[in-house]
Order: sequence, then C-alpha cells, then structure tokens
Amino acid sequence: MFTGIVTDVGEVVSIEDRAEGLRQLVIGSSYDSTSIDIGASIACSGVCLTAVATAKHGNRDTFTVDAAAETLALTTVGRWQKGTRINLERSLRMGDELGGHLVSGHVDGLATVMSRQDLTDMARFTLRVSQPLKRFIAQKGSVALDGVSLTVNEVNDDTFSVLIIPHTLSVTTFGALKAGDAINLEIDVMARYAARLLETR
Repeated sequence: MFTGIVTDVGEVVSIEDRAEGLRQLVIGSSYDSTSIDIGASIACSGVCLTAVATAKHGNRDTFTVDAAAETLALTTVGRWQKGTRINLERSLRMGDELGGHLVSGHVDGLATVMSRQDLTDMARFTLRVSQPLKRFIAQKGSVALDGVSLTVNEVNDDTFSVLIIPHTLSVTTFGALKAGDAINLEIDVMARYAARLLETR
C-alpha cells in the first residue's frame, strides 16, 4: 500500500524487452539502492512494480523492475522511453504518516489531460476518463493520478478537475504535464467498494 505522497522523481535509464511481452526497466532514483530489498514494491507513476535488482553506478543508484504485458497495455508504462521522468513512492510501513489516502498501486485506467490552466498560486487540470470509470469520480473525493493523491475539485459527466499547488508542481512530474498527455488513474478504494455494495443489494 501507498499514500500517494511522492518522495522522488526518478528517470528511466534503460529498457529491455524480454520474452512473452515482458519488459524490464532500469530506473534511476535518489533512493539508496542498498536500502531497497529485492521483492520490494515501489509505486512508479502510480503503478506498483516489484524491484528485482538494484545497483550503484558511480553516484547514481538504480533499481530494476519487470512489467508484464497487461501492465504495458493498460498503463503508461508501455509508453515510457529512456529519459522518461516518473513519480516514485516506496511502500507504506506500519507507523508511517498517512499524508494522502490509501493507494494500492493497481491502476484502473488512463485519464487524458484536456486542459491546463496556470493560475497565480496553482494550476488547474481538467481530465477525461472512460465511461466505465466516471461513476467512481466524485466531487471532493480522492483519486491518484500518476501516483499523486489528489482531491477532485469539480465533476462534469466524464471530465473532472484538480487543483495542483506549487509544491506538488515542483516535486512531481506534474510541472511538465500538458494537454493531450495520458496519465495513470487509480480510483479511491472506498468508491470501488461502495459501488460494489450497491450492485449487490
């Protein structure tokens, strides 16, 4: 589990396609590679991936993850290239502060940035989601976008908006986000269970 509070922005160092749709990615980060256990879960722009190797190249620390065909098809991982910057968060530990909301790292689909409005103290992004996912988006509810825990500002059918404060713009990949970009969306787990309970009543 994660909180949606990004602790580093990493960079894809290399990509290697393996057999049967498996892709291996090496990611550079500021995390001390010796502190990452093999098998540890790391949220990479909202996608929970497992560290399968770590290394230190001079002053640069890296960890390696594998992405299966389904992950490549349903998330932005399949679009990543060498040099792509990604939001990173290590898994939640017992006793850690829950600064955002509970995030599983299981992406539900993609959201598309329809517009970006830069305001004096923040930026407003309007995004569109697929028809099956729109019922899970609620005003004042929570969503995780590229691994960032955010509060929904307004909802209009299959579009919604979020306001991003300057700090978030500076410490995540949101600073470079623009209209037309696709980002990973994870709906709030509470919304998922509430919908399921209504379906089974």
